[in-house]
Amino acid sequence: MHPVAESTPVSPWIIYCDGSAMPNPGRMGLGVVLCAPDGTRHTLAQATHTTGCNNEAELRALMLALGELQARGATALRVYSDSSILVEQLGGTPVAPIARLQDLFDEARTQLQSFAAVSLQWIPRHRNAEADALARAALGCAPKPPAEAFGKRRKSKK
Repeated sequence: MHPVAESTPVSPWIIYCDGSAMPNPGRMGLGVVLCAPDGTRHTLAQATHTTGCNNEAELRALMLALGELQARGATALRVYSDSSILVEQLGGTPVAPIARLQDLFDEARTQLQSFAAVSLQWIPRHRNAEADALARAALGCAPKPPAEAFGKRRKSKK
């Protein structure tokens, strides 16, 4: 009798994605950080030829990442985004759809279904700073300054 070989879980690609629209709505910049299972990092920054809102830019950044990873043959993904709307719409929790973006969300769902394993997780904006900086750079803008820690107050000068 041969022992049953346990299948080794596939390490996922990690995606950090962000989008910016300037003004909102306006030109859209997309930023993506991809971390391969072997630890190598890849970045993508792209300006679109269309205008849209921040929510559309966030979604297009994710779709850019998914297209890149489909081309690389990835099968497992862990997606991090600071867009609660993106995570809510695509994360399986029933929420009211955004009618204007419904076709794009449907396209993203179809892309996500081409991967064997996917998890989506919301992260706070400060943990997505590199993807945000890439999205802003695609539009020719400087990165946002770091936000002050919650609860800290500046001392007033007297």
